[in-house]
Amino acid sequence: MYSLKEWWNVVKAPAPAPDWDGEVMCLATDADTTRLTNVTRGFLACYTFTLVTRGWLDLVYNGHELHLSADELYIYSPGMPVTVTSISEDYQGLCLMVDEHTTLESPTVRDLVSLAYRPIVQLNEPKLTLPHDTAELLDSRMREIISYLNSDNIYKQKLLRMLYAVFLLDLQNAQERAIARASVPQRAEEIFIEFNRLLPRHFAEHHDIAFYADSLSITPDYLSRVVKRVSGRTVADHINRMLLMEASFLLRDSSLSISQISDRLHFADTPTFSKFFSRHKGLSPRLYRNQ
Repeated sequence: MYSLKEWWNVVKAPAPAPDWDGEVMCLATDADTTRLTNVTRGFLACYTFTLVTRGWLDLVYNGHELHLSADELYIYSPGMPVTVTSISEDYQGLCLMVDEHTTLESPTVRDLVSLAYRPIVQLNEPKLTLPHDTAELLDSRMREIISYLNSDNIYKQKLLRMLYAVFLLDLQNAQERAIARASVPQRAEEIFIEFNRLLPRHFAEHHDIAFYADSLSITPDYLSRVVKRVSGRTVADHINRMLLMEASFLLRDSSLSISQISDRLHFADTPTFSKFFSRHKGLSPRLYRNQ
């Protein structure tokens, strides 16, 4: 998948400053800039928070239709396929993007993953409908980040990390208010979120449930039951989704051979990888690349 900086180059968007480190980006968006999402169709290793301030937006996120309007916040998690299907011409929003790879070791990463997945766990969709005053607060936080991104402040990187942490705390507060009654027990929620924290780091090398269960100090059967209850999908479904997304990305946007991609994703051999890809995608890796 693309890092945030790689994605930025693909969509040919100008960097906010020559010293931009590719870790955090925030920008005001309209209908045209939002349609750029379709250029890479979710091949993005980054967390994204989109606040709709005007108009509306329809998209398909991981196979589910989602409608967003003013004062609603949409949260994108790495590796989820997403396509904008319709958008009002008066659409306006703010989009905060945080690169997954450069933030995995930061103190905020646990909060980040929790904030990204909790609405899916408890509300069955990756969005929050916010009170107008809360939406205005998050709006002001995001605009402050934009201001510092475009500044020449010598402490810019530190300030951006601080502002990002404040944004996460404000969002966490909003979630606590919006998700008052949990439909999923806290322990199950924690296990599912921790599983999703591990998955982007290890899916290429570890295709087996036992690895993730052992990492969480629980049995494979218990992990399977929790993930199935929370998401309606099996652990294998989640692992395969990440494998398929990365394989599709590498076939489309890299010069690696099919054999090299098979090795990179730790399949037993190239025929096994080809069979996996064909079963899930409906065509062979070679045909997919040629298309």
